[in-house]
Amino acid sequence: MIALSRSGLWHYGLFGLPLALVALPIYVYVPQFYASQLGLSLAMIGAILLFARVLDAFIDPLIGLWLDNQQRGYAHAILLSLPLLVLGFVALFHPPAVFGVQAMAWFLASLVVVYLGFSLASIAYQSWGAALTQSREQRASLTAVREVCALLGVIIAAALPTFTSISMLSAFFVSSLLFAAYFLLRRAPRVTPIRQQGVGLAGLLRPLNNENFRWLFAVFMLNGIAAAIPATLFLFFTQDRLLLAPYAGGFLILYFLAAALAMPLWVAIAKRKGEKQAWLLAMWLAIASFAWAYLLVAGDIAGFAAICILSGAALAADLALPPALLAAVIGNAKHVGKHEGAYFGLWNWATKLNLALAAGISLPLLQWLGYQNGTTDEVGLHALAVGYALLPCVLKLCAALLLWRAPLDGI
Repeated sequence: MIALSRSGLWHYGLFGLPLALVALPIYVYVPQFYASQLGLSLAMIGAILLFARVLDAFIDPLIGLWLDNQQRGYAHAILLSLPLLVLGFVALFHPPAVFGVQAMAWFLASLVVVYLGFSLASIAYQSWGAALTQSREQRASLTAVREVCALLGVIIAAALPTFTSISMLSAFFVSSLLFAAYFLLRRAPRVTPIRQQGVGLAGLLRPLNNENFRWLFAVFMLNGIAAAIPATLFLFFTQDRLLLAPYAGGFLILYFLAAALAMPLWVAIAKRKGEKQAWLLAMWLAIASFAWAYLLVAGDIAGFAAICILSGAALAADLALPPALLAAVIGNAKHVGKHEGAYFGLWNWATKLNLALAAGISLPLLQWLGYQNGTTDEVGLHALAVGYALLPCVLKLCAALLLWRAPLDGI
């Protein structure tokens, strides 16, 4: 463990910005983009996203195992990820004028490439951070700086398509990726992993032998699905249920700006009460916010803006506190510098699987229940409201109860 200076924190955390510029457009804009631009059905988009995300998810533990075995450190893995991120992102949002089977093939191939680059970069990046410190004060600050940078990237990703073009978003992503990578690889604090040669496939599941990790992992899975469903359905909800499509970009900016501004609050609560108690409080705030969202009617700008602020504040805790808890779990098991790759491989597997389930289940289910993109049918719109608001409340409640029981205090 090393003492982290303020400049060291920001040199490390800045790389979270371009990673967020990859994540938000894929999770929020892609379903509607391919439905409107290339004419793919919601069921087909959901199926492709499900397949690509499940494939990507199951690659993550293998990447983590490779990271734990290789001797070149985290910087080498991040360097390898850069061309994959650039190629995949540009291909995904600049498809050729193809339709039908060709459009589906392009969609799938570009998703696989960008997911591979994102997985390699994010697992190495998160492992790097977990190895830097085990101090409660420092680990909360480290993850907060990283997530504030990520939220700035999300705000930019939400704003640019609203005020300019996807081409400008792509150009900004490539330039910011190279800029942030320079500071991470050249200026950020370094750690020297303690590698064990010849760790076999059994190393993939080593974290599951850790009871604290099993509890945290279960909470993270449930909470992640609860968060992924409204992220997938956000544009459909604002467009068809609220009839506020022109304001969607502004709502996203408000949501993520609230998260960025709330980050210091959750860090302060975590330092005082612990990450577990702070995360529990945020979960109850999110439940109240999405219960309110179910009651909204078309045109309720002020109500949805307030929900974006409250749920955005809760999001800040979801972003900063679970990784800090995971760093504590790794340290408590004395696995620092040895097995971070295995932990974050499974962690990212869970994240991807949550997103896969959210897209692969919610989109086809809504279509089966009668919802179609652009519909005015009340049955379909009610199904959309239930999927966007009430279903996440139920899942979040289950996650909160599980976290309340988890033996994660004082680690």
